[in-house]
Amino acid sequence: MDRRNHGAHGGGKIRIGVCVMEKKVSCSPMEQILERLHAFGEFEIIIFGDKVILEDPIESWPLCDCLIAFYSAGYPLEKAEKYAVLRRPFLVNELDPQYLLHDRSKVYEHLKLFGVPVPTYAVVRREHPNQELNYFIEQDDFIEIHGKRFCKPFVEKPIDGDDHNIMIYYPSYAGGGMKELFRKVGNRSSEFYPEVRKVRRDGSYIYEEFMPTGGTDVKVYTIGPGYAHAEARKSPVVDGVVMRNSDGKEVRYPVLLTPTEKQIARNVCQAFRQAVCGFDLLRCDLGEARSYVCDVNGWSFVKSSYKYYDDAACILRKMFLDEKAPHIYTIPAHLPWRISEPAQPSDAVRNREQGTVGIPTQSEELRCVIAVIRHGDRTPKQKVKLKITQEKLLKLMLKYNGGKAHAEAKLKSALQLQDLLDATRILVPRARSGRESDSDAEVEHAEKLRQVRAVLEEGGHFSGIYRKVQLKPSNWAHIPKSSGEGEEEVPSEALMILKYGGVLTHAGRKQAEELGRYFRNNMYPSEGPGLLRLHSTYRHDLKIYSSDEGRVQMSAAAFAKGLLDLEGDLTPILVSLVSKDSSMLDGLQDGTIEISEAKAQLHDIIISSKVANGGDPAGFPWMVDGADVSTNAAQLLTDLAELTKEITSQVKRLSDDENEEVATDSDSPNHPYDQAKALWRTEIDMDRIAAGLPCGSESFLLMFARWKKLERDLYNERKKRFDTTQIPDIYDSCKYDLLHNSHLNLNGLHDLFKVSQLLADGVIPNEYGINPKQKLKIGSKIARRLLGKILIDLHNTRREITEVAAESSTRHDPIVVSSTKRKERCYHDSVRNENFEGSSTDEKSVDLDSHKETKYCLDPKYANVLDPERRVRTRLYFTSESHIHSLMNVLRYCYLDESLNGEESLICKNASDHLFKTKELDYMSYIVLRMFENTEVPLEDPKRFRIEMTYSRGADISCLELRISPQLLLNVWQSASVKISNRKEQD
Repeated sequence: MDRRNHGAHGGGKIRIGVCVMEKKVSCSPMEQILERLHAFGEFEIIIFGDKVILEDPIESWPLCDCLIAFYSAGYPLEKAEKYAVLRRPFLVNELDPQYLLHDRSKVYEHLKLFGVPVPTYAVVRREHPNQELNYFIEQDDFIEIHGKRFCKPFVEKPIDGDDHNIMIYYPSYAGGGMKELFRKVGNRSSEFYPEVRKVRRDGSYIYEEFMPTGGTDVKVYTIGPGYAHAEARKSPVVDGVVMRNSDGKEVRYPVLLTPTEKQIARNVCQAFRQAVCGFDLLRCDLGEARSYVCDVNGWSFVKSSYKYYDDAACILRKMFLDEKAPHIYTIPAHLPWRISEPAQPSDAVRNREQGTVGIPTQSEELRCVIAVIRHGDRTPKQKVKLKITQEKLLKLMLKYNGGKAHAEAKLKSALQLQDLLDATRILVPRARSGRESDSDAEVEHAEKLRQVRAVLEEGGHFSGIYRKVQLKPSNWAHIPKSSGEGEEEVPSEALMILKYGGVLTHAGRKQAEELGRYFRNNMYPSEGPGLLRLHSTYRHDLKIYSSDEGRVQMSAAAFAKGLLDLEGDLTPILVSLVSKDSSMLDGLQDGTIEISEAKAQLHDIIISSKVANGGDPAGFPWMVDGADVSTNAAQLLTDLAELTKEITSQVKRLSDDENEEVATDSDSPNHPYDQAKALWRTEIDMDRIAAGLPCGSESFLLMFARWKKLERDLYNERKKRFDTTQIPDIYDSCKYDLLHNSHLNLNGLHDLFKVSQLLADGVIPNEYGINPKQKLKIGSKIARRLLGKILIDLHNTRREITEVAAESSTRHDPIVVSSTKRKERCYHDSVRNENFEGSSTDEKSVDLDSHKETKYCLDPKYANVLDPERRVRTRLYFTSESHIHSLMNVLRYCYLDESLNGEESLICKNASDHLFKTKELDYMSYIVLRMFENTEVPLEDPKRFRIEMTYSRGADISCLELRISPQLLLNVWQSASVKISNRKEQD
């Protein structure tokens, strides 16, 4: 008898053989689907069992018409193959291709053959552990394999597909380190190791580019080539914490696949001839939305979804009947297991969500949140300049500039900075010589070398982008060539520029995290904890942008941690969720000339202590040139210089004591600087951190260098001239020491703070223009690209809503729909051209969110969510103080532009008064624009959408003014926020 047709021709039931390990048979998905197949009454389910599979010969295995067989740990795949050849059953999953799944490199090769997109990758094969390979090179921030470079972050996977210990290596700009991904253990699926920077060398690995997915992974499950189910979950890459529901199961949300992704699923299914399989889908936004297949698994079912189990059973039934009894296949009138099916949780879920994610009782719904946010508390920024003639340093410059005599060298990596540190340690005198013959220049040069050494030794290791060195050749000499023929030019003198500081402090990270938590609970009405559910279900369109500066990037990562309730280190969060865009959020280049003019005018106003009248100020004090500059600014400036000198002298004594300790220790056998490490004050700092107190980590030498430079730059003794541009730096430095070095009890520091604050309140706002028209001009130049991007964000939100509404209400009239789309697209193009045309910066650096963007949606069939089509767009832009001032000035004074022909201000008189009384936009200050939609107003009505603006002056510095605990630095934004609207009746 032909065993393949036994069930169909013998008149009995079709026998379904389940030849898999018992632990797989007993798992809930398999049980659910087998029960449904059995309920049809057309099949006999035969479970082989472990004893039969592992011990019995294949000749004695049960007979079956259709075979479910797939590999798992300990499974004899080769034995199952022989059984299939002997009995020739219909195979749901072909057995031979399952060997491919054990080798990740073969999986990728096979996927590429079938046109399935995979990440860029390369393979490293070793015959034995630690084998040296001539085609493999590793550096601090990249590896090269056969000449193909992979810059960090990159992913390292074992070639062995059964080894799930996957590593991600992070770049130094993000802090470095490694994250290990592994099979879920309790509520953990990954761990971060900040000190691990070298890749593994104990075996064979595949390396691939890291694909940012916005913190969400997608699992796809196929049942034949025509069906694919997808679920989203929180990516283990972000914080490694597994989200579980009250039943202890991992929280996953069914999502809709795009047409491209559906074709990918079909291709994967056919490429490996696995009707039932699962694979990881990486949804990335690298200039344009794309999807990439990662690991492909064998037989794989969704863990819990009754609708999915129904689909799986029906599709498998059709497969079996098509193969064995096509003549009896009919679509059942009802599903036979419905009678006994347990109650689904949808109603409970919907009721729980009522009033949180959905807002059914309100006609107005939040549609968009746009926030521009300043970074958190940081260390003061500093710069050291010195001329170098030492051969060691000149050779070091040639080493890193490619040996070109006239080229400068930039040192940023750990290896480069370590080379510089080693050379500097040799050149720095171990103690002051005390010789009277030493000139002031020689003493100053030695002090600067000590400063360079101290900066490089700060912190314990080289990570991040907080230390940069430039070596610029300035003089050259001609020496005979080594070959004896002619001469060659070599640098004989160079300028070393060391930039450091500006590091986000421990307090700054806490500020950013707290603000993120505040946004989660207050910026999304009726959401509360529901924001996390909104985000996990692809209904929260979140993108976070940052400038190129480390403190700004880390602030963005800490904010995201609080916003999305994440745990763990910031480095994985930064790499996964934050995109850098320097052209939009960095620098003052476009407004440099105007800012210099404003500073020059401001200098004259301060020195003369006369505030010029820029028009009739009656009731509009902000219209005065140099508004907020104190009338006794000249006297305050003199006081500032004296108090700065007093603080510098006190810090110098601390530095001298510290230098003597270092000099004494340097004569001992155990040199304290054998490795780059933090100075002795680190222990004090850690104690203060443990106590919850802010603390400084710089050595007294660096602290003295900071204050000495401020003293020297503020007042030039020889020229008898003040430099008023130093006022903000003195205020910044003073505030930092009051917060982080209060334990030093520097006499006069609080008095210096008060004087510098009075001056800074007038200087800082006026550096961006001494009157409204100048502020508007400077602000529009600095924030031009950011403003353009915000307009596009708002437009895209409105366009998306109106298109959906128009298609829903006028589905019967395609002319109306096409007209609406055409008008929206024309407006989009005009906004884009107005704000980006003619820009010298590459437009690709700004995410235009064009009308062709891919939208990822929740699957309403499975979702158990009240409003699966509801979406909220969030765009967060992290930047520095200059962009906050610039954007605020444009919003305040844009009505003064001639092109607006006398339109009213966006900001009413009362709000302008409040803004004028705000003296400082401090750390974590922000401007928020929120768009609301009134669904009860007709779509074409101008009042359908409302934009609300909120701002905060940022971190509260009242703790310094009242001399209370600096811990109150974190009690910030709530009381400082104010709503601003152009609808005067709401003021």
